[in-house]
Amino acid sequence: MLVKAVVDRFEGNLAVLIFEDEEKSIIWPRQYLPQNIGEGDFLQFDINIDVAATNAALQKNAALLEELARKE
Repeated sequence: MLVKAVVDRFEGNLAVLIFEDEEKSIIWPRQYLPQNIGEGDFLQFDINIDVAATNAALQKNAALLEELARKE
């Protein structure tokens, strides 16, 4: 899923991003943006599910729950 946003302004180490389709804003840490970014610059976010990380977390949680059940 490709999401587009524009940098509205900076507030210290934070950037206010406005999503163009929804006109909703979020606060984003400036450290996770390109160094030369400025107000009015457009960004693209390619958002995907990390299936491998999700499955690993599910397996880890299941193992922890199983271990707890054995201790009781």
